[in-house]
Amino acid sequence: MSRPTVSAAEYPVVSGFHPDPTVCRVGDDYYLAHSSFEYFPGAPIFHSRDLVSWRQIGNILDRRGQFLRGDGRPSGGIYGSTLRHHEGRFYFVTTNVGDAGSGQTIVSAEDPAGTWSDPVFVPEAVGIDPDLAWDEDGTCYLSWTGTVGGDDAAGNGVWQGRLDMKTGGFEAPPYRVWQGSGLAYPEAPHMYRVDSHWYLLLAEGGTERGHSVTIARAERPEGPWEPCPRNPVLSHRSTPHPVQNTGHADLVQTASGEWAAVYLAVRPGGFTPSFHVLGRETFLAGVDWVDGWPVFDESRYEFAPDDTAFEDDFTAPALGLRWVAPASEPEKIATPRPGGGLYLRDPGDRSPGLLCARVKDLRWEAEAVFAGSGRFEVRIDDRHRYGLVYEDGTVRAEARIGGVAAELGAVAADGDAVLRISAVECEAETMTAYGPDDIVLAVGDDVLARLDGRYLSTEVATGFTGRMLGVGAAGGDSLLRRFAYRPA
Repeated sequence: MSRPTVSAAEYPVVSGFHPDPTVCRVGDDYYLAHSSFEYFPGAPIFHSRDLVSWRQIGNILDRRGQFLRGDGRPSGGIYGSTLRHHEGRFYFVTTNVGDAGSGQTIVSAEDPAGTWSDPVFVPEAVGIDPDLAWDEDGTCYLSWTGTVGGDDAAGNGVWQGRLDMKTGGFEAPPYRVWQGSGLAYPEAPHMYRVDSHWYLLLAEGGTERGHSVTIARAERPEGPWEPCPRNPVLSHRSTPHPVQNTGHADLVQTASGEWAAVYLAVRPGGFTPSFHVLGRETFLAGVDWVDGWPVFDESRYEFAPDDTAFEDDFTAPALGLRWVAPASEPEKIATPRPGGGLYLRDPGDRSPGLLCARVKDLRWEAEAVFAGSGRFEVRIDDRHRYGLVYEDGTVRAEARIGGVAAELGAVAADGDAVLRISAVECEAETMTAYGPDDIVLAVGDDVLARLDGRYLSTEVATGFTGRMLGVGAAGGDSLLRRFAYRPA
């Protein structure tokens, strides 16, 4: 059965927690990477031939030497990044905020599916959201948001410097460039050479409802910079549009010579002020150049969304690319069992001890089949989660919101237990009708709890991630036989 066509103005090309998109093209192939915060492996990377259908081909940061754990706190780890291709090699530059002394992190590869190199660090560039660009003579420019060497006296803002890629040092002192149009939090610089001008694209207004994209141009990378008279060139602030928080864009020229942009946005729901639960997702727009400035056409692309359903019996010798772990490593938590299934254990490393996959739909259902014991939850972070715990012959439904935890119901179980979690429409006769959804916790057909989905939203939990489904051990080692996820 064919899937219905949707507009890219209202539906993401990569759904679920995939923020801070960065894109590049090589021939007819497009590559897209994202920030991933505390989850490891980090920086998922996707491939496409048409900009609308994307397949994950790897995780760029798949070794702890590339992505040090640091304190492992929620919404720490890997922030905004830039993916580029230069002289036959891919480069990825990012910030690991959990490793403050490294500044910016640069890795490279000939094949974007991996393996990526050991990192080159740029310790003098302190801050977030780094960008790489090269001019005609091969000079590499690093731009970022923050300070130089952590010296606040020099000013916090958008900086740039000519970078020695081999050493991670600057060839000359860095300098400040365009600081934005005057909105809050100018960040996420991306610099491009288009015809006779350099363009500097920024995110402004914060990554919430005021999020916007602005741009300036100059004849040289150092400036002086001329702001676009139509700034912001993309924003949904103060509009009734169903997609909000639009910003953090990256431009790419298509194989046919046209232009496009990827950007992050959210799909809020529920009663005012409305709540978004999937995190920031990746959207696509066409771009036209008018009088030397980009004009975003959000409705240019229509497409049939990729199927998000999957089922995993873990018969493959290695975990699939979707599986990640917050503040730990998947191999510390899960071991494939010969013939299928996963042995799960507590890694004992101050992490939640969960193997996680992203929720990609507004309505969905998922089930985890455990033999004898195990836990299954939907979460934003350690303090905002609903789930089921199977141990000692009983399955308990539990919830934690901030500092409050509660047991909500229990049912006896024996042998294999089918733990089910789903996101459904709110019950109209209850106060939860004000939320974006209800979360249902069940064992087989026995419903143990129906909970307000607002409390698993970014507006409540804060932070930069989205809902994840996590499985882990309970009462010692556990065996996960099968996992399935379906959009509803």
